Amino acid sequence: MEKYDICVIGGGPSGYAAAMRAIDFGKKTILIERGKIGGASIYNGALTSKTTWEVSSRIASINEMLEQSDRPFFEIPWQDVRQTVSEAVFDRKQQYSAHLKLLKEETSSVRFRHARGAGKFLSKNEIQITSKKGEEVIWAENTIVATGSRPRKLPHIETDEQLIMTSDGIDYIEDYPKSLVILGAGVIGCEYATIFSNFGKTKVYLIDRADRILPFEDEDIAGMVSQNLRANGVTIHKLAKLERMEVVDGEVEYEISNPDGTSEVIRVEKALLSVGRIPNTEELGLENAGVDISDRNHILDTNTQTSIPNIYAVGDVTGHIALVNVGEIEGRYAVEKIVGEEVGDMTYDNVCTIMFLHPEVAAVGMNELQCIEQGKSIKVVKLDFSCIARAIAMRKTQGFFKIIVTDDEDMRILGMRAIGEHASSAIQAIGLLIKMDHPIEVLADLVHPHPSIIEGIQECVRMLLNKSIFKSAVFKDAMQCYRRQAGKVEHLQEL
Repeated sequence: MEKYDICVIGGGPSGYAAAMRAIDFGKKTILIERGKIGGASIYNGALTSKTTWEVSSRIASINEMLEQSDRPFFEIPWQDVRQTVSEAVFDRKQQYSAHLKLLKEETSSVRFRHARGAGKFLSKNEIQITSKKGEEVIWAENTIVATGSRPRKLPHIETDEQLIMTSDGIDYIEDYPKSLVILGAGVIGCEYATIFSNFGKTKVYLIDRADRILPFEDEDIAGMVSQNLRANGVTIHKLAKLERMEVVDGEVEYEISNPDGTSEVIRVEKALLSVGRIPNTEELGLENAGVDISDRNHILDTNTQTSIPNIYAVGDVTGHIALVNVGEIEGRYAVEKIVGEEVGDMTYDNVCTIMFLHPEVAAVGMNELQCIEQGKSIKVVKLDFSCIARAIAMRKTQGFFKIIVTDDEDMRILGMRAIGEHASSAIQAIGLLIKMDHPIEVLADLVHPHPSIIEGIQECVRMLLNKSIFKSAVFKDAMQCYRRQAGKVEHLQEL
């Protein structure tokens, strides 16, 4: 029986990061993956959807300019979109493949093995690998589970990935659907609504059981995204309950009931279910190792360590924040914990996220809604993109920056939201300040590049310090500063 210091089950972003970190410490490592290295992140997730979003955003920008000059809209065949996505997947896949191959061929000191097959616990140290070649049992001193997740399906809706699809099927459609209904108005549902409405070839319906889309985000963020979706022709069914969805005469027919007691029956060409993801934990034999799981089959952990001390869990299987960057951090952290590095507790306070909407949304730390729910006294500052020179130059002035700080002399940053062009480029500095617990003066004194979108962050901070270039008392609509305390809002203005 072959013995290893560290076994990693799952070769997606979390598992791959863990395996590479184990190599850094000279540990004898085995990476078990039954499918493709890179996981859903490459083939049915972030890379494919974001590549499609990039293409759709360019098309939307071009057509926005053409519309202003009353010229015919630009169109791109779906086959060209698919080709662009395929090229992106191929490039990333080749990087992983080449890296693994060269790692073994050119670095003789690395004690690393990539095993193709499905891993299953026989005990807390024994793992069975099942592949086309048969079965093999290995022994591992420590094991990291990083098997990811898959799209959630609904038991009363037959999902064939042809007409009624999840994110596993939407990437393989053969042409723009004439019409598409999306069930679920969270991030993924809204991203696909944005993508297909950007192309202008599909009538999109979005079923939202809440009173607004993106219910976990602040109302000003969700409101702007919702407004733009409607302007792009998207029909949003608010507070709608899905009664049924089925294939009828080769089309998808769905029925919703509304709060006023009325109901609607609508037929579309295709449907997309965007109702969350479930962890891939059923076939791991976790019960053989004694690992505790939740009612939803997520692996329970404390700082990546499970109920069995030598078994760790990272990425989507934990039920924490399901993002590639978070999973990679967790994977690396687990290895560092295993080898005895001085690591503190895992923290998610400064996780930077991007929502690929119209316009794009970036977030780090807490939002206003979370602060209200926790009863925090806060100061909030907002700056409209219309006050930022780079946004004016790009003719992309829709959007704003919003920074939330503690309502005290320190004014420590709790979080930030950015919506607008280049929003994703603007939050890293805030994430770093949250991590380092530095004061906002650091950003106020930093010389920012000009013209750039991130200059808006500096102006936000200056507003809090009463030394901004434009004064909020003058530009009341574009510049806001207010205090939230015990449910009350007090507007603050610079003199």
